[in-house]
Amino acid sequence: MGTPLDTAPQHGPRPLPLFLSMLRSETLNDPHRRARALEGLRAFQDAPRLPRAPAPAAITRDGRVALRDYGGTGRTVMVVPSLINPPFVLDLAPDNSLLRWLAGQGLRILLVDWGTPTPDDRGMDLGDHARVVARLCGTLDEAPLLVGYCLGGTIALAAAALAPVAGLALIATPWRFDGFGDAGQAAIADVWNAAQPTADRLGLLPMELLQSMFWQIDPARTVDKFVRFADVDPAGPAAQAFIALEDWANGGAPIPYAAGRELFDDLFDADLPGRGRWCVDGRVVSPHPPVPMVEFVAESDRIVPAASAIGLSDRRIVPAGHVGMIVGRRGRSVLWEPLAHWLTAVPRYREQPNP
Repeated sequence: MGTPLDTAPQHGPRPLPLFLSMLRSETLNDPHRRARALEGLRAFQDAPRLPRAPAPAAITRDGRVALRDYGGTGRTVMVVPSLINPPFVLDLAPDNSLLRWLAGQGLRILLVDWGTPTPDDRGMDLGDHARVVARLCGTLDEAPLLVGYCLGGTIALAAAALAPVAGLALIATPWRFDGFGDAGQAAIADVWNAAQPTADRLGLLPMELLQSMFWQIDPARTVDKFVRFADVDPAGPAAQAFIALEDWANGGAPIPYAAGRELFDDLFDADLPGRGRWCVDGRVVSPHPPVPMVEFVAESDRIVPAASAIGLSDRRIVPAGHVGMIVGRRGRSVLWEPLAHWLTAVPRYREQPNP
């Protein structure tokens, strides 16, 4: 049996050959910086890893997708993560877990865990993922509040058109894909054009191909964080926080080919959601379903630009980046607490009478 696509033979960066090529290019005229980055890289790879808390048990499954129970009592909240990178950024460490913290705020927290697709899942597009979320909603005793992070928010919006939900909270969620700008869209198109033949043959879009796209956003910053790590005690708390986040960023299962094709061709390239033309089950997905909604937009987001958000009337600008709003030192005050306040204030779902 071959090595699964969601594992790597060494701690990141992943894929390592591409990172080393980028490092050589970025440090072409600075051998000292290159040497320090390589020292930091070796220290990062050799550093001890604290054990992660095991994922909570699944209360139900839909194929490979599990619905995991993070506990808590009160309103039911279903959190929908992105398909890109693992969901544990929402549960990064015992003292830095949005999910476990929310479970202590009078809310029952459930997480959609997408699992690991296989080539048999090649035909599962974004609409199919939304249908899974909708079916999971139907297994609950009450219509849940949906919280979507990144692409998970886009999927949650589609799910809200297929199943009753009590409300929608979107975090760093792209919708107007022309908000990535001409240069950003062109760079993303280049990645997809290079990756598409391989993904088609595999039936899956490997995480390594997506990682290369993220690195190109700011290659100098990607290299410099390892330069800085060369001077850090790898067993200290700051280093362990960095390691946990980097291990998350370098992890993740592949994406089914159909979902990748739809993401790049229909969303990034054609901007079907932003133009009001993205359809699931033959109906246009509305960015304004008739339920309470809020969006939290990261002010300095390098992954999902603020310009790509929907622009809801209840729009909260968070003074942080795409990941920092979830796990940064100010995350609790700038995102966790406002999100919990909004969730606890939403009225319970009442089924609308037929017209």
